Amino acid sequence: MCQVFGVSRSGYYNWVQHEPSDRKQSDERLKLEIKVAHIRTRETYGTRR
Repeated sequence: MCQVFGVSRSGYYNWVQHEPSDRKQSDERLKLEIKVAHIRTRETYGTRR
């Protein structure tokens, strides 16, 4: 698989083991909060027409 994508095996395993960045973690928390808010509002958005 590494050969298909043109990356070394060591580079792939280094990437797999790295910690997510602060920005990535923040984005994931925000995504979860948005999903919870969407469910809490009965999956609607905006105002009624």
